[in-house]
Amino acid sequence: MRVGITDIAARAQVSEATVSRVINRRQGVARKTRDAVEQAMAELGYERTTQGRLVAVVTDHVSNPFFADVAERIESALAPHGLKTVLCPAFAGGVQEYDFVSSLVDKGIAAVVFLSASNTVEGADTEAYELLRQRRVPYVGVNGEFADGVAVPVFSTDDLLAAELAVDHLYRLGHRRIGMASGPAGNRPADRRVQGFLTAMARRGIEDAGRWVIRQSYTVEGGQAAVAPLLELGATAVVAASDWMALGAIRGIRRLGRSVPEDVSVVGYDGTGVTEFTDPPLTTVRQPADRLALEVGRSVLALVGNRDVPTGELLFDPELVVRASTAPAPATVPAPAGG
Repeated sequence: MRVGITDIAARAQVSEATVSRVINRRQGVARKTRDAVEQAMAELGYERTTQGRLVAVVTDHVSNPFFADVAERIESALAPHGLKTVLCPAFAGGVQEYDFVSSLVDKGIAAVVFLSASNTVEGADTEAYELLRQRRVPYVGVNGEFADGVAVPVFSTDDLLAAELAVDHLYRLGHRRIGMASGPAGNRPADRRVQGFLTAMARRGIEDAGRWVIRQSYTVEGGQAAVAPLLELGATAVVAASDWMALGAIRGIRRLGRSVPEDVSVVGYDGTGVTEFTDPPLTTVRQPADRLALEVGRSVLALVGNRDVPTGELLFDPELVVRASTAPAPATVPAPAGG
């Protein structure tokens, strides 16, 4: 027998208008009343319709092909089920995130996906998450657990394994002076990639690897800035925390009079299609965009349908893609840059 608003109102002992506001996640309903309606819906087996609902995808990296690819794949996974995604470009942890969430939550928004947004930043403002919980709007994260410590689904690439794959590849090529150009401190993926790098180096008997780590922004300019001090140390290889940083590193290496990969090998991270066509084609650790997006889609559909889903962080294995930006270590290490 089909359950309707009238049935829910009778069970919760509230008006049909109140039930409608709760179903559509609108404001103006006391928490105690909202809880009673939600409980009645669960007891009667009522499932919210998903037709025409919006799913917000919040990200700080719209210009990065990897994040654009993941967002597009999430859209493809949800569209057949009547859900439409809206892309919200917002600085991670900034006021824009809350502005987007608070503006959309009254529009019948079904869920929010934080795609390497405030969920990656240590000490980020939790106001947006609190609003979503108050309004019973589910949310999930990609590549970073949430600062508020609430157990929600998170889908991440295994950054520790990613660093191990990059270091192992370079070590097998004979490199011992391996540097890392990573993202800023306090960014969870960057911190984990650094942790993985240090662990991988220590596993191979290189205990002072901390001095080979340079923290910069996730940009071409950040990668370029990071290579100068690494070459001063005599690095013959660089592990970059993103493909953009890797491309910047290549530019910086060349501007310092060195060649890639003859003098210095470079490994990127993300694995977007464009890296196949760079000069040289970039060796990179590819994130599994397809599997990440698929699991995000499945989780969102289950949450919107009021079904339980596993919480906590689910890790996905990355893949090393070897191209022409890495080669055996040079027989003689060049003198430090500028020397």
